[in-house]
Amino acid sequence: MSLFLVPTPVGNLADMTYRAVDTLRSVDVILCEDTRTSSVLLRHYQIEKPLTPYHQHNEHKIVPHLVDQMLAGKQFALITDAGTPGISDPGFLLLRECTRQGVPVTCLPGATAFVPALVQSGLPCDSFVFEGFLPVKKGRQTAMKALLEETRTTVFYESPHRLLKTLREFSAILGDDRKAAIVREISKKFEETRRGTLAELCAHFEQTEPKGEFVLLIGGC
Repeated sequence: MSLFLVPTPVGNLADMTYRAVDTLRSVDVILCEDTRTSSVLLRHYQIEKPLTPYHQHNEHKIVPHLVDQMLAGKQFALITDAGTPGISDPGFLLLRECTRQGVPVTCLPGATAFVPALVQSGLPCDSFVFEGFLPVKKGRQTAMKALLEETRTTVFYESPHRLLKTLREFSAILGDDRKAAIVREISKKFEETRRGTLAELCAHFEQTEPKGEFVLLIGGC
């Protein structure tokens, strides 16, 4: 019995590790966010295993059943659409219940979007804060204002349709001259890093429609 948390590429399929492939080939069942997305990766590496949907809409309901199967001796792997399970993706509830029930859990090292974005942002990365996605409504302004006194680089994920709004809000709260960086489409064909002040980034995306998946990095005060 065991649970393996297996990171999957955030873009380039070649970023899959040998150990991750071997692990997915060895388990009894693979849990995944979207079977259509995961099937592309699994076909690429010729992995044929039963797939079970596991996502934010069903995890509360199926966690006890999954843990019971592990306690009965089955080995499971959990993957998400991209990156490391549990990092702004489902995974925590299952991991917590496994540890409560004594099921061994192993998280493999591998792809996650914010680490390469942080390193190549040009902002200090010796000490940083990872915040995931900002609240859409309740708590949003509070989270943003907390950065007024934050001395470390802060990392966020952001969707393309909210990016410009977020940049404008940060600029209004933190000041136009706060250093920041945007990294989009990590490891993909159109990967791009833009560095500058919040005002400069706002000006760019006012002229250029945001497309793709974004990591937003805000420099410390």
